[in-house]
Amino acid sequence: MKSFDAIVIGAGQAGPFLAARMVENGMKVALVERKFLGGTCVNAGCMPTKTLVASARAAHVARSGAAYGVNIPGEIAIDMKVVRARAETVTMNARNGLIGWFDSMDDMSVIYGHARFEDAKAVRVNGETLTAPRIFLNVGARPVIPELPGIDDIAYLTSTSIIHLDTLPRHLAVIGGSYIGLEFAQMYRRFGAEVSVIEHGPKLASREDEDISDAIADILRAEGITVHTDAGNIAFARNGSGIGVTVGAAKIDASHVLIATGRKPNTDDLGLEAAGVATDKRGYITVDDKLATNVEGIFALGDCNGRGAFTHTSYNDFEIAAANLLDGDDRKVSSRIPAYALYIDPPLGRVGMTEKQARASGRRIMVSIRPMSRVGRATERGETKGFMKVIADAETKEILGAAILGIEGDEVIHGLIDAMNAGTTYSALKWSVPIHPTVSELIPTLLGDLKPV
Repeated sequence: MKSFDAIVIGAGQAGPFLAARMVENGMKVALVERKFLGGTCVNAGCMPTKTLVASARAAHVARSGAAYGVNIPGEIAIDMKVVRARAETVTMNARNGLIGWFDSMDDMSVIYGHARFEDAKAVRVNGETLTAPRIFLNVGARPVIPELPGIDDIAYLTSTSIIHLDTLPRHLAVIGGSYIGLEFAQMYRRFGAEVSVIEHGPKLASREDEDISDAIADILRAEGITVHTDAGNIAFARNGSGIGVTVGAAKIDASHVLIATGRKPNTDDLGLEAAGVATDKRGYITVDDKLATNVEGIFALGDCNGRGAFTHTSYNDFEIAAANLLDGDDRKVSSRIPAYALYIDPPLGRVGMTEKQARASGRRIMVSIRPMSRVGRATERGETKGFMKVIADAETKEILGAAILGIEGDEVIHGLIDAMNAGTTYSALKWSVPIHPTVSELIPTLLGDLKPV
């Protein structure tokens, strides 16, 4: 048996940083990871996928060169082995950086293995028992595989396995029209594959307002992606060397199928019942506003607690836990303003409420919308798809939410994220003097055009 001041299970974007802070504070910490340091973000999420997105954009820009007076003779060829190797290099550099960082800490014990609770203060790893008064769970999530006819008869891809492809699919069928599926759909279309997106619901990116979802679908269709919404009776069958996908009355002859229908927490094999840790009906660990579970001394951070499914929310969980446990602060998850991005091109940056949510709140709201075709920087760059949208409270002048679907939308949205976190009213922000020419310079104009709805 080995004793520690704290045990962290899972090396995603919350646990390792919290472990490092505790070591800095003179504690002896065990960090247990069953596979790779860095979690989903480093190994199967943000870093490799956004590297692939960058390669796909390079191909798109090269093909579009003639419109800018840049003529590239011959066909633009994609070397998928180089594309894959580039993504793997980015992942390995990040992973090895974490290994080197932790190796430099004398009181950090990194243990590779599968941890299971023996009781509320002890876990068993590789046949050895580890004990600590505090245990932090940062075990992440994995793709959900739906029960669809024929799915067990085909070799399907997930968001984890598709990043290792080094050949180009002839026709990629993407099951699921949400954020992960849409990024891969556009990416592989730009690499040169035929792509079909199949979404069971009535619209893509279902959590967005309808105008945003419709614009996303238009962007993808304009690049030659086939979009099926309200897709019922989805089924699969092996078809020679390919895969037959049935979508209602439609038949798709695919070479590859990507299942992108959501994720579920990695909590089903931790022995949580031995510690008495409560979960909800979907398997997410129940936590309070300070990330504590129902069992004293056990906390859950990141994707496994159901309070956010992004790298930045996981990292913020670390910040909240560290502030409260190490710095004597009083930070809460409920204070976090939700923000995220969809990394199609152009990207969608989102913060706060949608218009639909704001209307449902019973507030008197104001809305302003500006097409990207009326943004100078977008016109100069020849990238005018999408629009900017902001929602505000007509009485308090509080900015309630915003969506920027357009060139650099994932960066521009931060001006509104910062304003909302600072509690700045739209009437104050609209008088700021921005830099020209930028996309962000239109935020004061956008706010100045707010009108009651």
